[in-house]
Amino acid sequence: MLSNVVANQEIHAQYGGVVPELASRAHQQNIVPVVQQALQKANIVKKDLSAIAFTKGPGLMGSLLVGTSFSKSLAQALQIPLIGVNHMQAHILAHFIDDTTHSVPPFPFLCLTISGGHTEIVKITNFFKMEILGKTLDDAVGEAYDKSAKILGLRYPGGPLIDQHAKEGNPLAFKFTKPKVGALDFSFSGLKTAILYFIQREVKQNPNFVKENLNDICASIQHTIVSILMEKIQNAVKQTSIKHVAIAGGVSANSEIRKRLKESEKTMGWKTYIPKFEYTTDNAAMIGIVGYYKYLERSFDANTTTATARLKVDE
Repeated sequence: MLSNVVANQEIHAQYGGVVPELASRAHQQNIVPVVQQALQKANIVKKDLSAIAFTKGPGLMGSLLVGTSFSKSLAQALQIPLIGVNHMQAHILAHFIDDTTHSVPPFPFLCLTISGGHTEIVKITNFFKMEILGKTLDDAVGEAYDKSAKILGLRYPGGPLIDQHAKEGNPLAFKFTKPKVGALDFSFSGLKTAILYFIQREVKQNPNFVKENLNDICASIQHTIVSILMEKIQNAVKQTSIKHVAIAGGVSANSEIRKRLKESEKTMGWKTYIPKFEYTTDNAAMIGIVGYYKYLERSFDANTTTATARLKVDE
């Protein structure tokens, strides 16, 4: 990897969540300077490129269209192959970015993909054969974190703030009911509602409840969420007998999930794989690694290809 430039969009913090129209506008403003900076950091010029890999989906349609249109134009102008990449496959295959400090999971392995829009347990047989074993029936885990943070008056994105406050709190201070769904499926909408009603009830009795108990509340929320995730992974290991377990996606940056997963190597006898922090959230390197393997297979897209907002990890 020669460069990995990321343009963050701070504008969404003002609105307490991602605003699709603002996101696509920011993509339009940033894509040219970001590509130029990436080339400069890599110390190469456009004619050195072998192919253009881009995110085909899933994601926000406006943002996907910006990246797709730019990539198609650039590939056509340079007369080089165009490679469409599944965003969720990229999160999983980020584990294969050349990095001597981390071990690479062997096939087959299980991967818990956790982000603001996705929560899935995926069985990976090879680079492009993936099977969804379980998924969320409603909200993703990242949304549960962010909505809980919003209820507590924390700014967006709230997931990292809950993680931060949780380190100073008692995870058993408050108990939240875990959703009852299938062995490998997830549900977080009921948990969000339970947290909302709990806070409303307590604040009614004590207006300073959140301020006085913020660390304990965050620790209890995080304990509940991570326990749900770990239980589902444990069920998947039992069903498949696969003991190589990885995590991927933005929420895999969470310190408690990383800690509990590493502990499972001793308690469960698993071998676990945790990506470097910079490869957890959306980044170019993870798109590049999928592009690399697709390039080796000569798996290219026609210039007529289109973005797809809803694209499953096994597509």
